[in-house]
Formats: sequence, C-alpha cells, structure tokens
Amino acid sequence: MTIDSDRTMGKVSGRVVGGIEHLIVTGELLPGQPIRQELMAQRFGVSRLPVREALRQLAASGLVSHEPNVGYTVARLNKTDFDQIYLMRSLLEREVLLSLPKPDDITLAEVVRLGTDVSDSAAHDDIVTMRLRNQNFHFAMFGQSPLTLIVAELRRLWTMAMPYHAAYLHDPAARARVLAEHDQIVDAYATNDTTRMVELMNLHREGGEASTGLMLQGGSQ
Repeated sequence: MTIDSDRTMGKVSGRVVGGIEHLIVTGELLPGQPIRQELMAQRFGVSRLPVREALRQLAASGLVSHEPNVGYTVARLNKTDFDQIYLMRSLLEREVLLSLPKPDDITLAEVVRLGTDVSDSAAHDDIVTMRLRNQNFHFAMFGQSPLTLIVAELRRLWTMAMPYHAAYLHDPAARARVLAEHDQIVDAYATNDTTRMVELMNLHREGGEASTGLMLQGGSQ
C-alpha cells in the first residue's frame, strides 16, 4: 500500500472505530453481543478490511473482545473489572482536576452550555443522549488539563463503563442528583477551586459506581 492509501485506510478505519464505539456506548450493541464484520461493513458503507482494523483497535482499547476462530464480541465487564475502572478513574481524575487552569469566559460558557444540554436530555427522559452529553460535559473540563495522556486514558475508561450506566440514570432521583452535582462542579470550576472539584467528583462518581456495582454483582450470582 502507498502512503496515500495508508492514510485513506486510516481515516476510514477511524470512522468505523467511532461508529462501532457509538453503537456500544448507546446500547445498540450490548455487552457480550457478537459483532458481525459483514454487517458492520454494510452499516458503514465500507469493505471488511477497515472493519477488521477498527475491531483490532477497539480490542486493544478493551471495548471489544476477540476469540480466535470465533470472532469479536462487545466486551463484558464483571464486578472486578468495574471496580478497577473506578479505582483508576478516582486516581486519574484527581490529578487531572488539580491540574486544571482557571477557565476563561469562553471555556466556562461552553461548560455551562454542555451542562444545560445534559439537563435538557434529562427533562425529556432521553437517557441515551444524557449519557453522551454527560461525558461531553465532563471532558470539556478534563480536556483543559495539560495531562493529555492521562485524559486520553480517562476517556477510554469512561467509554468502557458507559454501557453499564443506563440503569442508574433511569431513576428520576438519580438524574436529579446528577444535575445538582453538575451545578456544584461548575461553581467550583468557575472559581478554580480544584480541591473542591475533586471532592465533588468523588461524590458524583459514587452514585453510578454503587448502583452499577450492585447490578454486576447480582448478575454474577
């Protein structure tokens, strides 16, 4: 393959990676479900070659699993996996939040807008969109950190866990709690009180962790 064809393949594979990732985090592809390469090729209007490359990348990131002579499936987390994800999130998010610079007016306005988007989704009981917008809200702040490699790893961890968060957000009281905590996080961000942000994020994380952890524990019995 030429350099140009390599670049084209990379772009196509990247688009397929994003597409399959979206199917997984929105629940259209469920944990443990087989991923048929021919169906994905039809879905995204590509050949099977970029689909295979995309699945290799997703397997390397932990979002899908591969078994030789069987194929690819959406990764299924157990309670131990989930506990490790949340332990890593706790440690890494602390460092990222403490490294955040004071936001300028444009950055703060964007974070506020994204928080409003989350609220709008909650008001319409649109759980799928709320989950996606919730991640956008948090990473609008995380993305301001100079710790870019840690932020990239956090995004991978969030994506791995996202398919399991739907049950928690179906509870209206849980949604209300999430939105109230978002308001507090924004207030702390506006004043560059990163220590307070760490405290709030620890509380914010606990609700989803406890609910999903119980669900996974029950499913393993």
